[in-house]
Amino acid sequence: MTHPAASKPIRLLVVDDSAYNRRNIAEVFADRKDVEVVGKAGDGEEALKLATSLKPDVITLDLEMPRMDGFTFLRILMSKAPTPVIVISSYAQRENVFKALELGALDFVPKPERLGPEATEVREEILQKVLLVRALRPSFVPTSLIRRMNSGAFHPDGSPASWDEPSAVTGRPYRSPKTLVAIASSTGGPSALLSIFAKLPVQTTAGFVVAQHMPDKFTRTFAERLDKRGVVKTTEASDGDLVGQAMGFVCPGRKCMEIVKQGIEVKLRVGPAATTDRYVPSADKLFKSVAATGLKCVGVILTGMGDDGVEGARAIRAAGGIVIAESQETAVVNGMPGAAVRAGVATEVLPLPQIGEFLAKV
Repeated sequence: MTHPAASKPIRLLVVDDSAYNRRNIAEVFADRKDVEVVGKAGDGEEALKLATSLKPDVITLDLEMPRMDGFTFLRILMSKAPTPVIVISSYAQRENVFKALELGALDFVPKPERLGPEATEVREEILQKVLLVRALRPSFVPTSLIRRMNSGAFHPDGSPASWDEPSAVTGRPYRSPKTLVAIASSTGGPSALLSIFAKLPVQTTAGFVVAQHMPDKFTRTFAERLDKRGVVKTTEASDGDLVGQAMGFVCPGRKCMEIVKQGIEVKLRVGPAATTDRYVPSADKLFKSVAATGLKCVGVILTGMGDDGVEGARAIRAAGGIVIAESQETAVVNGMPGAAVRAGVATEVLPLPQIGEFLAKV
């Protein structure tokens, strides 16, 4: 697909079964010259017709709709007319959000019970996610996660067989990790992380810590999803958790996470962000703490806006570790990995499928 030129407004299609929500989402862009609401749809069937005829640059999508729900709409849209989709869904539908991301949705915005003019924070987030379309890599074409994964054993429905394997650490006594792998990601990160964790081997001796920019009520559900997708036992991080071999932790939203080494034990420190933290969670803070443990360490910077992780990557390199940046050819948004490459802190620049293979060998 082609993306809107900077001189032309972004063409937006709003899809929601609530006329009230459709009106309020459209009003977010009423005074914007850089975004044009070209259509509104109340269900998936109407949305498909409009997506085909109007060819919008981006779609905001409610998942629960009559006649054709958001999941069916996404499956058909991504096969016939791939278009960036921002899911706008309630906190109560957390699991559905990640299912939508796996079907090819670009990102999501949590929707409060009432999406009126008073919901200023949410309205601003919707605006920023729609504007993000200009930052997508030129070759970006949305595809489902299953279609993107093209190696390994698969079930008849296309899902990787490794997703059903039991956790590698069930019933195992604590073992200190031989390697610490710290991963930073933002927009496009959930799908990228799912594909990486699905490739990690049962016998891995590494511990994994993830700073994914995500709302606080969604990180636990996302950690559970990662846990189901691979063999690494993955949970939302809590202060004082022990990081062992074949264990993974996702930093809770609105908090920051660090690693501390006490004797042979490797522990997590999880708490509120400091005023000096530019991003929450902070990849820089996590990476710097990993570098300070003295253990073998790997930093991975995946797709996302901004430059979070660059300073932390510098610390990992100084400690003798490896830093992998996702290459521009697969990064949905090349902000974070691109900043690492420009700063000269990346040891390896790899497309997403090769990152999982690289970590599997570590």
